[in-house]
Amino acid sequence: MKSITVGLTLLLLGTAASYAAEAWKEADVGGTKIYTDANGMTLYTYDKDETGKSNCYDKCATNWPPLKAEADAKAEGEWTIVDRTDGTKMWAYEGKPLYTFIKDKKAGDVTGDGVGGVWHIAKAD
Repeated sequence: MKSITVGLTLLLLGTAASYAAEAWKEADVGGTKIYTDANGMTLYTYDKDETGKSNCYDKCATNWPPLKAEADAKAEGEWTIVDRTDGTKMWAYEGKPLYTFIKDKKAGDVTGDGVGGVWHIAKAD
């Protein structure tokens, strides 16, 4: 019984530690390294956001869903957590909150790049 408890504890710790790593990944689109969500959907930044603060709510957030972070997610290097005014949390890279775009239909789509002159692909350094 003790070994089962230890095994479950290790499994839970491993799962908690992997939240951040599973929230995003790198992809190559046309020779450019970009960030995507766990499903391969392109991530974007919004010029009207402030460092560590999202300004995309309501209709904006419907069209540009935030990259949600679990309630117990922890910052990891350049990846930080942004508290939204609706009580949810989202991921940010280098302080810039990250979003997907409702019109991107499949992994690798980048239709949100340049929309309104304020949305940009989140590029990997």
